[in-house]
Amino acid sequence: MKMKKPLSAEAALTRAAALCARSEQAEIDVRAKLLAWGLTPASAAQVIERLQDEHFLDEQRYARAYCRDKFNFNGWGRIKIAFMLKSKGVGQTAIDAALAEIDAARYREHIDKLLRDKWRDVAGKDPRLARAALLRLAASRGYEPDAIYPAVDAFMATTGSKS
Repeated sequence: MKMKKPLSAEAALTRAAALCARSEQAEIDVRAKLLAWGLTPASAAQVIERLQDEHFLDEQRYARAYCRDKFNFNGWGRIKIAFMLKSKGVGQTAIDAALAEIDAARYREHIDKLLRDKWRDVAGKDPRLARAALLRLAASRGYEPDAIYPAVDAFMATTGSKS
């Protein structure tokens, strides 16, 4: 198998800038790409520093975009979003600022929609099992217990199920 020639620092900078211009990227992901392209860790650090100086990489902006996308498109809750951002190496300050942008009313609407959708699968079951299934689903999506329990209790009351 033929080995690819490693990229120069300038070529890697150009490619990384194009990547960051297309979509928001986490620093850890860009660093992994730079190393995969054959840069040394020192060269990769210099490229990342330059990308940050030129505002191609911005932790706050990445956290806001990630949070917005995962909430709107994937229906994730704050816990799961925060966990995934931490795994990407994003700082706690940026995470807190991004999560604060989630509207409380829309957050509750997402939980209610999630519960309505799941209810079709568990409607005929024992109310305790149905309630447990709804709680598990909402928790697995990363919603906080303080938001889940009142939402599930209100939902179960409107469906006429006693838990």
